[in-house]
Amino acid sequence: MHHLLLVAALFGQEVHHPMGHLIIVGGGPMVPQISERALTLSGGKRAHVLIVPQASELSDSGQRSAEMWREAGAERVAVLDLKDKHAAIDAVRKADLIWMPGGDQGRLMEVLRRQGIVEAIQDRFRNGATVGGTSAGAAVMSVAMLTAESRLDRVTADTSKMAQGLGLWPEVIVDQHFIRRCRFTRLLTAVLNHPDNVGIGIDESTAVVVSGRSFEVIGQSDVLVIDARNTSKLRSRDGEPEAATNVALHVLRAGMRFHLDRGPQARIDQGLLTQRSSLPKASSGRAKVVPDLGSGHSRADAAVPTPALLGSIQPR
Repeated sequence: MHHLLLVAALFGQEVHHPMGHLIIVGGGPMVPQISERALTLSGGKRAHVLIVPQASELSDSGQRSAEMWREAGAERVAVLDLKDKHAAIDAVRKADLIWMPGGDQGRLMEVLRRQGIVEAIQDRFRNGATVGGTSAGAAVMSVAMLTAESRLDRVTADTSKMAQGLGLWPEVIVDQHFIRRCRFTRLLTAVLNHPDNVGIGIDESTAVVVSGRSFEVIGQSDVLVIDARNTSKLRSRDGEPEAATNVALHVLRAGMRFHLDRGPQARIDQGLLTQRSSLPKASSGRAKVVPDLGSGHSRADAAVPTPALLGSIQPR
């Protein structure tokens, strides 16, 4: 909890215990299990769905997203219109599901902040609404938000460019299109620069369903969790390569759960155990060293060889 207090204080936010849920999608095509879960959490097909399309410059972005939700079974769908500020805030207050499609997360935050909508969304989430988003709409969920200016080609102290997001999910940094667009180094750098935050990299057609301090993975691909909270990190000046040890990496697929305090909640399945047992044994002349990842992490996670982990994040 002290991490939550620190991060919230840095951004001038009060600490609340929200009643709502988050559906955070890594971009790409929406799959039925994601839209179905979002509607179920929001009260069913009769839920009031509000599309917040301001991340996109395209004039039809909101209507296209609204049509997607109608095809998914939603019966009451509206698009947020910011021409009348008071009417816009009233629409947010009545929404059961607030949905933010893709575009540019910086643009979205700028528009919502200028119109006074940020506080309305935060308040509705605290009082029970489901808030979801995909692509840029996913990136805005955290307090510390990755921007499009962050670089992908190096891990140095100056390459992660951050801004303030909606702050609905403290203590994390969310990245999206994660495996498809090879964004591992971008999120790793951000986490090393902000080690009190856990990196959540969500691939396309995949989502995390957040309830309190835990989340479940649903969809078709993987979610990577990068945890540097127990890391030993060398100091680096801007432009210098980063250096750190004991950075924990978790690769999660549909059906697995993760708690920010306790780590993975799902039992490792038999198939993965079989795969590990078939690995070639270490040379008899050298002892096998398993790094200590700290009390919050399984030693079995540390035993996964680095090439296998790196292979799992290559583009499809």
